[in-house]
Amino acid sequence: MTEPTLPREDDEAVYRRQGFGTRLGLSGSLGLLIVDFVNGFADPGSFGGGNIAEAIQATTHLLAQARARRWPIAHSRIVFADDAGDANVFSLKVPSLLKLTEHSPLSAIVPQLAPREGELVVRKTVPSAFFGTGLAPWLTQRGVSTLVVAGTTTSGCVRASVVDAMSFGFRPVVLSDCVGDRALPPHDANLFDMDQKCADVLTSSALFESLGDGVGAQPIRS
Repeated sequence: MTEPTLPREDDEAVYRRQGFGTRLGLSGSLGLLIVDFVNGFADPGSFGGGNIAEAIQATTHLLAQARARRWPIAHSRIVFADDAGDANVFSLKVPSLLKLTEHSPLSAIVPQLAPREGELVVRKTVPSAFFGTGLAPWLTQRGVSTLVVAGTTTSGCVRASVVDAMSFGFRPVVLSDCVGDRALPPHDANLFDMDQKCADVLTSSALFESLGDGVGAQPIRS
């Protein structure tokens, strides 16, 4: 006799039952990290595609808001040496990344998100903006507790940076409309997984609705 088939538990219910997905909330002062929004990742002919263009557009408003509120702001770029002397396992896996050198237009941050004086630019040769860089102490010195994250790709350098942000003790907030990937399935899957394990995922409009007007650089409490 065939055993009856039990109804399949939906994915969110499985995670809830196992204790994932607790909200981190917004606590302390906020900072902004914009990961790898450079020309090469804006160009579908190089490393771009998917919803990256839309994410860049949404991030222009986010960046303006962050500047108006006087948040500490950091940007990251992938930058390899001209002679590939710092080639690594990441570039072994994706050799075309070696084109992203200091003076290559592909490695330049897109003009609409160009850094201003006082904003940190992190150069990296691995996915995470934290690994082997001074980003964590820079944020700590400026009193950041909650780190808002935008950038590309959702499944790659954004994900790696968010995991490391959480590991360093920051509360990551990933803005779903301000991150992008060259393909939507990994984008969606990684947003779901980060929301369950290491970050709060929400839209930029939901973030600013929760902050209200006149927050500036003042701490907020969860």
